[in-house]
Amino acid sequence: MTACHLLLRFLVFLATFAAVILMATSHETATIFTVTFEAKYTNSPAFKYFVTAYSVITVYGFLVLFLPAKSLLWKLVVALDLLFTMLVVSSFSASLAIAQVGKKGNSDAGWLPICGSVPKYCDQVTRALIAGFIAMIIYIILLLHSINTVIDPLLLRQS
Repeated sequence: MTACHLLLRFLVFLATFAAVILMATSHETATIFTVTFEAKYTNSPAFKYFVTAYSVITVYGFLVLFLPAKSLLWKLVVALDLLFTMLVVSSFSASLAIAQVGKKGNSDAGWLPICGSVPKYCDQVTRALIAGFIAMIIYIILLLHSINTVIDPLLLRQS
């Protein structure tokens, strides 16, 4: 495992960890016409999916940091990288869609935007999504690197 590969794995661990912490701690209370409500990540299934997926990915990323460079488990890591890259993309996409509805609303469905009422909550979710986006990009790069270093030599081997 190269120093660049290890650095990318460490950066993706930090990005997923930051995304989880930022999303899980996002909450704000607002009052509109005597009605008080609390905006928090648990109000949205997409945000709960984001926190759950990124938590699992954070633990995986931490464990892979300690895998010996010569271990045969690196072939399994390629498959897991693919799985977790898909998980990162799907959870990020779902959360981004809900964040967009929260920010802009949907006039066709009659959904009002909430970010004007709970701006701190929306800013925190935005920061979590930025960290999640960074993690997604790094995971795609890691996946391509893993495929190149682990699987490519198997394909080029002479029989």
